[in-house]
Amino acid sequence: MNDYQAARLNMVESQIRPNKVTEAALLEAFLAVPREAFVPEALRGIAYVDEDVPLGGGRFLMEPMVLARLLQFAAIGAGDVVLEIGCGTGYASAVMARLAHSVVALEEEPRLAEAAAARLRELGRRNVSVVEAPLRRGYPQRAPYHVILFGGAVAAIPDEIAAQLAEGGRLLAVVKRQEGIGEAVLMTRGEGHLGRRVVFDAGTPLLPGFAPQPSFVF
Repeated sequence: MNDYQAARLNMVESQIRPNKVTEAALLEAFLAVPREAFVPEALRGIAYVDEDVPLGGGRFLMEPMVLARLLQFAAIGAGDVVLEIGCGTGYASAVMARLAHSVVALEEEPRLAEAAAARLRELGRRNVSVVEAPLRRGYPQRAPYHVILFGGAVAAIPDEIAAQLAEGGRLLAVVKRQEGIGEAVLMTRGEGHLGRRVVFDAGTPLLPGFAPQPSFVF
């Protein structure tokens, strides 16, 4: 077992499993995907720390525990089509691709989209499509989706993206309306209606373009 494999095992056993993540297939996916391949080379030594890892340009690789808990609530099945909003370098999409039928990895930053496509190609993840397009619109061309995941915190979930969720689908996002801790939110669509509940707290950084809008005081 090399150092990265040992670090990956430690991540699962010390960060993820103790935080109420027990789904066997999900734990196996985290063990199988080399997180170090999705961070800048200079930061590979901290790829498995229990915090968000900077990717540059205000973007981050989500903390492993937070991502794992979101994905457990997503309950991704083998027939599911998944949309990730803001895939960054593609790590979460690579994990989800081991559970889902297919993943649309949406990214608007060309540098990150190129890196994600390269990493996923190297890993042979043929069921992931990296799409370079504006994040706030989602990707209606492949909708509806069984699962939608935001790859960073948002001040609010855009209606245009929520509308792309299939009947019986699950949408996961960390909602952060102001500085400080955010709330991991699970939205589900049933009988044409969207339900919403807070499932845990998370300090995930905001996705650029999804920050709270400034308010004016007269």
